Amino acid sequence: MSAQLVGFAAALFAGAGAWLLVDVPGRRPGARLAAVGGPRPARRRTPWPALRRARWSPPRLAEPAERRVVLWCLAGGLLFGLWGSSWLPPVASVPLAPLAVRWWRGVAERREADLRRAAVIAFCASLAGELRAGRQPARAVLAAGLAGLGEPGAAVLAAARYGGDVPAALCAAAAQPGAGGLRGVAACWEVAVDGGASLATGLERVAAALRAERDQEDELRAQLAGPRASALVLAGLPLFGLLFGSAMGVAPLEVLLGSSLGLGLLLAGVVLEWGGVVWCRLLTRAAERGRA
Repeated sequence: MSAQLVGFAAALFAGAGAWLLVDVPGRRPGARLAAVGGPRPARRRTPWPALRRARWSPPRLAEPAERRVVLWCLAGGLLFGLWGSSWLPPVASVPLAPLAVRWWRGVAERREADLRRAAVIAFCASLAGELRAGRQPARAVLAAGLAGLGEPGAAVLAAARYGGDVPAALCAAAAQPGAGGLRGVAACWEVAVDGGASLATGLERVAAALRAERDQEDELRAQLAGPRASALVLAGLPLFGLLFGSAMGVAPLEVLLGSSLGLGLLLAGVVLEWGGVVWCRLLTRAAERGRA
């Protein structure tokens, strides 16, 4: 690889990494005016609604973990570029970095949803226990607490402390992924207040239903762990093939990136690989929806 190509790849990596990692509050037009209460600049609107919905903007990096994902993606592109003596991998890693961030956010959101589901189950059980002990509903909510639900959980505690609309606050908190069980708590609260039913009994039934739903999802994930692992191994086989070919001295990456035939084969392989991954994901999602 020539010195100019190495310098170009290093400059591309440094510039893209700096642009993606530095989160400037005023980067977007009008952000500073909106922060001080000034008028927002007029946004240019696309005349066709379909194109307006399809318009895409790169994700903002809010957490250090997302910035590390971007760094790993750019570093991988630079490494493959140096390995294959080509500028294509560093350039391709720049548009792939936002996709990697979105994938990481999806994983983090699923993990947070599981934590919220566990927090809702613990809240229902604790609230039922406080009610069985003789506490009033509002005092029982304060004693049970709503850890792990952020500001919506704090709004529920504030409504219980100051005599607000607790069912409405519970429904607002239930809008978060994984916290949908709070709608059942709100329904039990309204029935107990209006009809004089036992709130503790309803909460225990809600907690039992949420536990059964969680156990069902855990069982489904355990059943799908095998197919997902097989798909992951099959998706990683081309990389092992490149490593094995390099160990034998064939230099497959240079062949793929250094000729028109190799680029065509690489493009076809990437398309087929992506199609296989998408197909496996659609199958697992269909199985999850069918079980639900």
